[in-house]
Amino acid sequence: MKVMIVTDAWSPQINGVVTTLKKVGEGLNSLGHQMHFVTPQHFRSLPCPTYPEIRLSMLPYSGVRKQIEAFRPDALHIATEGPLGIAARRYCVKRNLPFTTAFHTRFPEYVHARTRIPLNLTYRWLKHFHGPSRALMVPTAMVRRELQARGFTNTAAWTHGVDTVTFSPGERDLLTDERPIYLYVGRVAVEKNIEAFLKLDLPGSKWVVGEGPMRAALERKYPGVHFAGIQAPAELARYYRAADVFVFPSMTDTFGLVILEALACGTPVAAFPVSGPIDVIGDSGVGVLDADLRSACLRALDISRDEARRYAEQFGWENSVGQFAKNLAAIT
Repeated sequence: MKVMIVTDAWSPQINGVVTTLKKVGEGLNSLGHQMHFVTPQHFRSLPCPTYPEIRLSMLPYSGVRKQIEAFRPDALHIATEGPLGIAARRYCVKRNLPFTTAFHTRFPEYVHARTRIPLNLTYRWLKHFHGPSRALMVPTAMVRRELQARGFTNTAAWTHGVDTVTFSPGERDLLTDERPIYLYVGRVAVEKNIEAFLKLDLPGSKWVVGEGPMRAALERKYPGVHFAGIQAPAELARYYRAADVFVFPSMTDTFGLVILEALACGTPVAAFPVSGPIDVIGDSGVGVLDADLRSACLRALDISRDEARRYAEQFGWENSVGQFAKNLAAIT
């Protein structure tokens, strides 16, 4: 089968959406499917306002149309709601072609955090965008219920996975700061609620791995916190291993792939009891979910690293790829 994925999120971005799409593409290729990605790399683009790491393709409809017609996919998946996704949706709707979409991020909450646009307005637009989709793929049961409560009627389950080879237990000597060491990995941006972690009064040391528009300001505001920037997967795994607790302060993520990466390296998790952490960790005992994030951080120190690793091993990419393929809508 020839599968096309249209995505506004792609390299050089390093985030859960890009990682997930690449892993799914690799998995489908290994099953004998032919893949083609439509990404910003094929178009002239501009940096996204307030988030220059994200590139927005300029007037992409003609280019998207040409790629669809040249590749002639058997199934088309629109991964994001950006300019490329909008162009692909327009093409499919105009020609009555079936397609699928995905809900990777809480876009309305992100927009609200940056612009204060009311959530209901953005969710109304998202409902319009995803309405014609044959399957709106959603990563967790809680997010699926939330979308259904907002009137989305076409949701389908699509869990994500983790690379348990790259992210695995090993030497923990990368960081030599005072222990315990608390680690955050992800975008350094307002929607990630990172200051809820940075302002905590905790014993030991704090590390932040990632980039984003708030980094410079937060480095000035919290001089005692170590900022390591973006790291390649193999080096990132060393940070996870060195940490005693992985702290996930976000209250807007739909899944949180970094949670699984930390667990796969044997590092327990501290997070708020919200969707994403609840769906991934639940009552497994490999993390502490508490509205008091400081308490969660301190209690997570007592969790077995071996238990964390064993739990992560059940989240291989094979199941994720299988679900994605099953959800695809054939173009006949």
